[in-house]
Amino acid sequence: MQMKRTSNILTLSMALAAGSIAASADAQSAPEAAAPAPLTGVHGGDLDGAFINARSFSEPDGEKLYRRVCAGCHMPDARGAQGAGMYPALAGNRNLASADYAIYVVVKGLHGMPGVGRMMTDAQVADVVNYVRTHFGNRYGDKVTAAQVGTVR
Repeated sequence: MQMKRTSNILTLSMALAAGSIAASADAQSAPEAAAPAPLTGVHGGDLDGAFINARSFSEPDGEKLYRRVCAGCHMPDARGAQGAGMYPALAGNRNLASADYAIYVVVKGLHGMPGVGRMMTDAQVADVVNYVRTHFGNRYGDKVTAAQVGTVR
């Protein structure tokens, strides 16, 4: 019984190796495949010496960006969460009174939060910051502009 199992394993190994060699030969004789398109997006800058080049988010407004990017941690109602980590509430958050603080946190990150704004355009960062600062019990009416975001980058 043991000898038959060993023989089956050897046969299977040889078949796999032959298929791998054939696939390798086909790949070498096949015309060159087109190189993958380069990633497009916003220069992410330097994060501990690593260059980040990521795709931009395509959401057209601050609310959709919040739902796609922020709500996973800060929750859909912006009340934050605790569990494997602590995700601060954005609802009624007095720190958001400073537009520059909010921009900085989105673009550069803070504590455990990554700088997700590095994957957004300046206008998208402004949109999501404006959305959070005017929703969830926050009533900060001074609008953030893309130009302000650009100065923080």
